[in-house]
Amino acid sequence: MSNIREQLLAKTAGIKATDARKPDASRRASRTETAPGMAGALAAAQLRVQELESKGTSSELTVSEILPNPWQPRRVFNESKLTELAESIREVGLMQPIVVRRVDANYQIIAGERRWRAHKMLGLEAIPAVVIECTDQDMAVLALVENVSRDDLTDYEISVSIRRSEQEFPDRKRMAEALGMSRAGLYRYFAYESLPGFIRKTLDLQPTLLGGHAAQDIVSTLKKHGEDGTRAASELWPDVVSGDLPQGKYAASIAALAVKRRSSGDVGAGRSIEKFFAGREQAGNITKDLGNFTVKIKTAMLTEDQEREIRDVIGRLFSTQPKN
Repeated sequence: MSNIREQLLAKTAGIKATDARKPDASRRASRTETAPGMAGALAAAQLRVQELESKGTSSELTVSEILPNPWQPRRVFNESKLTELAESIREVGLMQPIVVRRVDANYQIIAGERRWRAHKMLGLEAIPAVVIECTDQDMAVLALVENVSRDDLTDYEISVSIRRSEQEFPDRKRMAEALGMSRAGLYRYFAYESLPGFIRKTLDLQPTLLGGHAAQDIVSTLKKHGEDGTRAASELWPDVVSGDLPQGKYAASIAALAVKRRSSGDVGAGRSIEKFFAGREQAGNITKDLGNFTVKIKTAMLTEDQEREIRDVIGRLFSTQPKN
């Protein structure tokens, strides 16, 4: 069978998924535990990479002509671990070439994106690589099984990979079997796609904010409370981002605020919240409602000069104007 999807399905067809295993204490509590089928899927994927490599051509490629895997779900690469890898490469060289495929005038990474990023960090112009032929289907599923198996990948990033690869399976039941997951575990990852856009936009930059269980609880709460719930979620989300509201309490807080607003007749008319960022980190937010216009900025994000400038601007805006 040449298609990796068929290999994965055949490899795991006789394995029943279960969530009955005791979770490893080193894993995050929100991570979905998987059955041995996940190990089978990963083994099949690794065999597929080895098979493709054996038919490939070794080459020295220019770092700048290489592109990341478009199915790579990882949003955040650990900078300290990349630095360690870069130092290792500087000292002893690259122990294992990356694996790529040719796409037009460039190359796409199949395996070894961290090694490629470490080379860029070092400012190296060339990197050893094995060039192979690989279909889009192989690329998608190889990225999926490799990344789902990693403990340091967030639930949100796994969900991105799963959604991108869903079309490679006949249905979600067979997809769950191929990944060694229970169907409930798989559907927990799909909950992310039902979250409001403002949450998913933030998760693209900070994927660690919500685990799969929290995402599923939020979706259920929003379905129950409709527009009132969405308004409450929008108002409370900055507190989750800042760390003031734990992700596990977010859904309950949405429900409580939605019920409170509904019972008091206050539906939050005219209220808006706009977040602003300094790089990837949220620096604060601007809230406007019928009675107030509030700007919140994290103290740690401000320099003394910036604080002085903000105070000067406010002073000019609201200084007493002489009467004519």
